[in-house]
Amino acid sequence: MTLFKSKKRNFIYVLLISVFFFQFGGQILVSATNTFDQIRRFIMAFNAIREFYVDNVSPQVLVNAGIQGMLEELDPHSVFIPPDQLKELNEEYEGKFTGVGIEYMVQSHLPVVISPIPDTPAEKFGIRPGDTIVKIDGESTYGLTESEIRRKLRGKFGTTVQLTLKREALSIPLNVVLKRTTIPILSVRTHFMLNRTTGYIYLSRFSKNTDEEFEKALVDLELAGMKKLILDMRFNPGGYLDQAVKVADKFLPAGKRIVYTRGRIQSANEDYYSTGRDTHPNFPLVILINHGTASAAEIVAGALQDWDRGVIVGENSFGKGLVQNQIPLKDGSAIRVTIARYYTPSGRLIQKPYSKDLYDYYNGTVDEARKNPYTPKKVFTTFSGRKVYGGGGIRPDIIIRTPKITGTTSMLLSKQAFFEFAIHESRFLKNRYISFKTFNALFDVDAYELQKFLTFLDDKDISVNKREFLKDRKFVQRELKAEIARNLWGTEAYYKVSVKRDPQVRQALSAFPLAAKLASLETGLKK
Repeated sequence: MTLFKSKKRNFIYVLLISVFFFQFGGQILVSATNTFDQIRRFIMAFNAIREFYVDNVSPQVLVNAGIQGMLEELDPHSVFIPPDQLKELNEEYEGKFTGVGIEYMVQSHLPVVISPIPDTPAEKFGIRPGDTIVKIDGESTYGLTESEIRRKLRGKFGTTVQLTLKREALSIPLNVVLKRTTIPILSVRTHFMLNRTTGYIYLSRFSKNTDEEFEKALVDLELAGMKKLILDMRFNPGGYLDQAVKVADKFLPAGKRIVYTRGRIQSANEDYYSTGRDTHPNFPLVILINHGTASAAEIVAGALQDWDRGVIVGENSFGKGLVQNQIPLKDGSAIRVTIARYYTPSGRLIQKPYSKDLYDYYNGTVDEARKNPYTPKKVFTTFSGRKVYGGGGIRPDIIIRTPKITGTTSMLLSKQAFFEFAIHESRFLKNRYISFKTFNALFDVDAYELQKFLTFLDDKDISVNKREFLKDRKFVQRELKAEIARNLWGTEAYYKVSVKRDPQVRQALSAFPLAAKLASLETGLKK
């Protein structure tokens, strides 16, 4: 080892130790010797890799890996987020981004428009479902990933982007220039009346504007004559805690504890209560959840279940009950560190047990529920004395399983076969049905339409197991009609067809007698 290298290494020791003492001096002084030894050990390993490893390695790569390794020792939700990923994550939960308003997917190595977002440059120009984006700003899109395409479509407010589109009805490509603007990312994906008295809201996440969106949806439905509501939070991964509290607050009188957090440091301990300021009428409420319902969505479901304000139906939720604090780093990256745990009003810990086996952690809820959805857990009681269960996640009052589909149908979904057929078939249907209302009432995917679909698949060289195809006939009919509706009238029409024929939603309607009974209860004193 040369003197120069030795001095350089000592300089790095001093520099990093100084940084640690400057940032965390008070804490480090408590166990200075041990902390110093551990930091020095890390620096020795870092220097050894830099000096002896067979290839050159960027210091940033090594430090990032070190940060990731530290966080992986903690829990599944304490994570390191690189700068590029952080920007996308922040946009998703801020509820907006700057772009042109196109929902798309990559199919046959090219981006294909699923639907333009309402009231965006893409919709105003007339971009349609099924349009293939072959170039962006003159450069081919062939082979690009979804994230690469996203970065090209998004940009600074007021700038323009040129798209070259291939449309089935046109013989030559269509060139369009769109000006980027602020595009909302909606939490309430859809809301409408299922029948004359039953409203439906699909809440997909808890972002910055969820409270406002949800309030508008409730008011719209109440004005339309809603007397009872299905709140669908299947596959809702969560989001902002304050927004979850505000949504739950709309169904509770003042002074009811909605959720509380407990951690190692005092500042992480919080209790959140309803205010009663925006409480809506005490109509019967059914909340639909599944294995993809997590975090903030579990807070809402748990609070409403504990206070007997609604009936929870569906499948066991995910069980993500850890509170993270996001800490920015100087290079634009960030770390999310768990600081507390969530508890429902009755004292149930939402977080399920975890180990270092991430596959088991993320898939265990599904596997366990399939084996035995009634596995006994620690018992708690609601306000009225009903039994509810701890052990992680929210267990429904009424189990409604997700219907299984066959391998053939899964393959057709992965190949986007329903979407492609809808583009093809819509050409023949758009002049026959002048409105969505007429289409929804009169059009059926009958035996003739199913045969046309099979012929279409055959022409695409997609082989189908006929027995499995017929077994999933109802699912296939629902998906085909919904995709055709989306192609002709947009995403809202897709949901109206799909939801009304969703077997879980149909079964959820049978929970309203219990929901009405709970809605008639007098709410108790705050816990």
